[in-house]
Amino acid sequence: QVQLVESGGELVQAGGSLRLSCAASGRTFSVYTMGWFRQAPGKERDFVAAINRSGSSTYYADSVKGRFTISRDNAKNTVYLQMNSLKPEDTAVYYCAQAKIARGAIATTDSQYDYWGQGTQVTVSS
Repeated sequence: QVQLVESGGELVQAGGSLRLSCAASGRTFSVYTMGWFRQAPGKERDFVAAINRSGSSTYYADSVKGRFTISRDNAKNTVYLQMNSLKPEDTAVYYCAQAKIARGAIATTDSQYDYWGQGTQVTVSS
């Protein structure tokens, strides 16, 4: 059974930084693309960032490009999201997800992921 456990969300002031972590277990971590998504109150879940299985390729939503960095440590079965220059509009529950297909191309839509964490709340105050 795959488990994804996020951590690192908290209340931070605008302009601040946070690093989210997602620890994975249950299947071979290093062969799956990993992604981060977020959902603000009353809104749909949106793609934030994704990283391929080796970490050599990343992809970001335009809204976070240049501010957020996704990375992974396959030895620790963990994916990270470094968030800098945070804005109030970044406030959301952040979810990590593991792609459906092993050794697949980088995935940017939620239908391409089949396992999700429970989410971690990020609140950015103005």
